[in-house]
Amino acid sequence: METKQYKRIILKLSGEALAGTKGYGIDTETVERIAKQIAFVNQAGIQVAIVVGGGNIWRGLSGSSRGMDRVSADYMGMLATVMNALALQDALENFNVATRVQTAINMQQVAEPYIRRRAIRHMEKGRVVIFGAGTGNPYFSTDTTAALRAAEIEADAILMAKNGVDGVYDSDPKVNKDAKMFTTLSYLDVINKDLKVMDATATTLCMNNHIPIVVFNLDQAENIVLAAQGKGIGTLVSE
Repeated sequence: METKQYKRIILKLSGEALAGTKGYGIDTETVERIAKQIAFVNQAGIQVAIVVGGGNIWRGLSGSSRGMDRVSADYMGMLATVMNALALQDALENFNVATRVQTAINMQQVAEPYIRRRAIRHMEKGRVVIFGAGTGNPYFSTDTTAALRAAEIEADAILMAKNGVDGVYDSDPKVNKDAKMFTTLSYLDVINKDLKVMDATATTLCMNNHIPIVVFNLDQAENIVLAAQGKGIGTLVSE
């Protein structure tokens, strides 16, 4: 595993991560706990951008949107990610972290439009940037958003925070007590073994742009800090 501290990262949070034990909506205590770790990383001089999902508010084809037109459902999911981004922004600013939300769908009353050079400049000035509304297009996941934005802003790594799972396993550890956790994997291993780290489009984007992916357990205290510092936790997916 790598042991170097990254200079610029994308932190990928699922919407469910913000719901805590409630499973739905936004749990303020959970958001505060996550924000505290991000603030520490930011204050350590690591440039941070965040991509957050919306599954705590609106699930796609597998949940809330059953029977709905796919495009409409995906746009609703994008709006849910903006709500989460604003909640995370508020929590970070309570820790005196300058934060900007940028959205792929224009909504200038609440956030900036996504502009690559502006996002990079914000990070260079020590601000945390939160990317909302996915890519702005239906049919693309927030995993793909994380991979795309990481390539655009030239991030050193994507930190994939998972709920209650220490890394990538060969089978579901909640079902199979003998499941084996990988410490390192190649991109092709993830694709060929269908290991569900992120969707295939996102994994391929990371592979083509040589962006490492660190998969770790969000539920363990200080893991965001340890992952950003390259302390070798979880599973590293790379060349």
